[in-house]
Amino acid sequence: MRLEFEDGFTCEGISFGAEKSVSGELVFQTGMVGYPESLTDPSYRGQILVCTFPLQGNYGVPSRKERDAILSELPAYFEAAEIDIAGLVVASYGGEHNYSHWLAESSLGTWLKENGVPAIHAVDTRMLTKRIRDRGSMLGKLLLQKSGDLAGEADDDASPTSLVNDDRENHGKNQFEDLPFWNPNERNLVADGEDVLIPHVVLRSLTMHSSVDQTTQSLLPAEGCCVKAPVRSWYPCRLCRCWSQVQPIEMSCNSWCGSRGCSLGL
Repeated sequence: MRLEFEDGFTCEGISFGAEKSVSGELVFQTGMVGYPESLTDPSYRGQILVCTFPLQGNYGVPSRKERDAILSELPAYFEAAEIDIAGLVVASYGGEHNYSHWLAESSLGTWLKENGVPAIHAVDTRMLTKRIRDRGSMLGKLLLQKSGDLAGEADDDASPTSLVNDDRENHGKNQFEDLPFWNPNERNLVADGEDVLIPHVVLRSLTMHSSVDQTTQSLLPAEGCCVKAPVRSWYPCRLCRCWSQVQPIEMSCNSWCGSRGCSLGL
């Protein structure tokens, strides 16, 4: 499989996901763990994700059927019901049988194939990250190698050693499928009638906060207050500047914590 940048840069690696070609916006993330959450994050929709940390897939993928303890309609270990990225690029893949975790039920490659997402490994992702960081956001595409018969026909036209410069580059392109670059940011999701998804961690947090009994808060509202504030969050006291998890029901520039730990002795 070949990874091709919008500026003409290309590199080749080994495919371990779905057998298809895709195009999208190239982005990177630097997390050492958490690829099940990253791959299902709706903010990566339509993007080809480059993982800077070298090893991916070493602890497999947890159950897709287990439900969340707070919101039973949501999967327990993911940020969406399916993978949202268009493609995945990693340096080293843990393998189809070498993953190890007590929650793992399948390999990363199997999960990618279930969702029709192509992936490539055996490329220098740190070099790719530097390129994206230095040159800014750019488009890219993952191109699948053509079938053996087509690739063989391309090889019969000329030997690689007889090709130089542009001829060598064009000869290499003949071995891979091609498709136009596509910018997902140009798509209007609202006009297309597509739902804009929210990461499940946000839904869980909102559910936990909304379930708090506000009658347990024995604080006085600030004078002239008109803005409702969420509960059970960390906010600074406007007078003593201490931080308290006890939050007044209403906030304004004159709100105060009212806790016993306040340095004003309130």
